[in-house]
Amino acid sequence: MHSNRREFLGNTLLGGLGVLGSGVLSSCGAPEQSGESTRRPNIVFIMADDLGYGDLGCYGQEKIRTPNIDRLAATGLKFTNAYAGCTVCAPSRSVLMTGYHMGHTSVRSNAGGVPLLPEDLTVAEVLKSAGYATGIFGKWGLGDIGTEGHPNKQGFDEFCGYLQQVHAHYYYPEFLYRNSEELPLEGNADGGRATYAPDVITEHALQFIRDHKDEPFFLYVPSVIPHLELLVPEDSLAEYRGKFPEDKPYRDRRDHYAAQDEPRAAYAAMITRLDRDVGRIMAALAEQGLEQNTIVFFTSDNGVATLLWEDDFFGGTGGLRGHKQNLYEGGIRTPFIARWPDRIEPRAVSEHVTAFYDFLPTAAEIAGAQTPAGIDGVSIVPTLLGTQAAGREQQTHEFLYWELPRYDAAAKAFRDEVPTQAVRMGEWKAIRPAADGELELYNLREDPAETNNVAAEQAEVMAKIESFLQTARTEPRPQSQPEHGWSKSRSGR
Repeated sequence: MHSNRREFLGNTLLGGLGVLGSGVLSSCGAPEQSGESTRRPNIVFIMADDLGYGDLGCYGQEKIRTPNIDRLAATGLKFTNAYAGCTVCAPSRSVLMTGYHMGHTSVRSNAGGVPLLPEDLTVAEVLKSAGYATGIFGKWGLGDIGTEGHPNKQGFDEFCGYLQQVHAHYYYPEFLYRNSEELPLEGNADGGRATYAPDVITEHALQFIRDHKDEPFFLYVPSVIPHLELLVPEDSLAEYRGKFPEDKPYRDRRDHYAAQDEPRAAYAAMITRLDRDVGRIMAALAEQGLEQNTIVFFTSDNGVATLLWEDDFFGGTGGLRGHKQNLYEGGIRTPFIARWPDRIEPRAVSEHVTAFYDFLPTAAEIAGAQTPAGIDGVSIVPTLLGTQAAGREQQTHEFLYWELPRYDAAAKAFRDEVPTQAVRMGEWKAIRPAADGELELYNLREDPAETNNVAAEQAEVMAKIESFLQTARTEPRPQSQPEHGWSKSRSGR
């Protein structure tokens, strides 16, 4: 199912000069911006880690402050039917980078460091082939040191952050990676908590903007917030101290993850600190005169983590059923916002159904780059800009598809079973909540919380979905956890 990377890049180089002038910049009909009218737009993609659909003010959150992200929604387009690539970290990121859904993308297990294939073609490579500077700052999770999945081998010019996703569970590690070199974090050795890793990552993202202000760039910022651990510097925690009394102390089942003495306050403060980082990125774009010619996306890699408190204290599920690690709506529906001044209408809301694999063709069209053949995604530019500006109607998916096959790390193989699966077909959502289990069916327009299984009453709908499932996937490739340069002994714990 994968495009041949060498063939794509060769064709792009031969035809690139013709492609560069044919993108959205020349076709959307938006007003020209002084000093920017001949330059292709910058693309910024910011992604939270385990942020729930209801964790933001613009999606109904009332206890946690997110003014900068709310401002993105107020000045841009908010989606209400947007989906992650998967319900756990690494596979979701693989979908985002490759434009293939979970039935076809390379990385389908969440082992921690399974790399992308050498032949995989990422959104970074597509944009780099069109003359974009490319940088990633945050959590990669698709290839460790010494593998072909390293971001520098997958189209990114610059990288600072975590390679192995288990390393990314720690907010005060001894080091991050800067490309392939270790970047020591001062004061974090032997359990010290002096340098908060997300702050370092944000500084590198801001420097990338300054360094590349005179050329088009793709900036990918996959934050680690608010994934466990529940740790945040005191200057952020102070805002929420004492506001959320707890009947019993929070204790994560994995004892090696730390939590502050007021876990609810820490969770809220982490999200507000992430919001502050979003504000800093937006301010940097404005300071460099780039705000008008930059499209900014914000989302989360999957639904809210397994509930930290039984009562869903913060309402992170947004009233949806389920959470991270399952395929009910609470595990895969995510906040998704796009902002591009004078091109995307402010305070707009879209019910268009989209998923992570649509980002690659969307970014390619915005950049005037060639979209790889055969991928599962479709461009959502007509939804972003309006069909009149885009010059065509929005293409829709007949089906959206997710799966989460179970991986046996000891055997280095996926289990021989029908995996957990989900399909969305218009207003219908089918889910196989357990491997080899029966399909359930929900009408999301009438029952967004997935409380009424109507599979027995909708034989025609079920037949169509089951027919689709016969061809929806290929068998995943063999995957194994490679040796890596990071270990828990160097996490700062």
